[in-house]
Amino acid sequence: QVQLVESGGGLVQPGGSLRLSCAASGSVFSRNDMAWYRQVPEKQRELVASISSSGDTSYAGSVKGRFAISRDNAKNTVSLQMNSLKPEDTAVYYCHARQPINNLVHRDFWGRGTQVTVSS
Repeated sequence: QVQLVESGGGLVQPGGSLRLSCAASGSVFSRNDMAWYRQVPEKQRELVASISSSGDTSYAGSVKGRFAISRDNAKNTVSLQMNSLKPEDTAVYYCHARQPINNLVHRDFWGRGTQVTVSS
């Protein structure tokens, strides 16, 4: 079982920055692929950024160049640095972990989410 706890959300003005953090416990963190998703009411949860166990990163087109995902395997944390924030970035942000069981099977775990509101 993997427990994920997000922190760092809040209210920020357009153009501002926030840094989200996710603390993981309960598994060998370095083996997990990690990601940040976001969701607004009445819309599907969307992938924002991901980082593999080997450190490869990928981003949604809407955040590329503004957001940066990173991980610290020594501290069992994954972070999302969000710059040049826009009102459309307003959402609940969720930390996600994909834990490999074997070459074919994995388990998915979610945090409870942290609210990010971009507004003047």
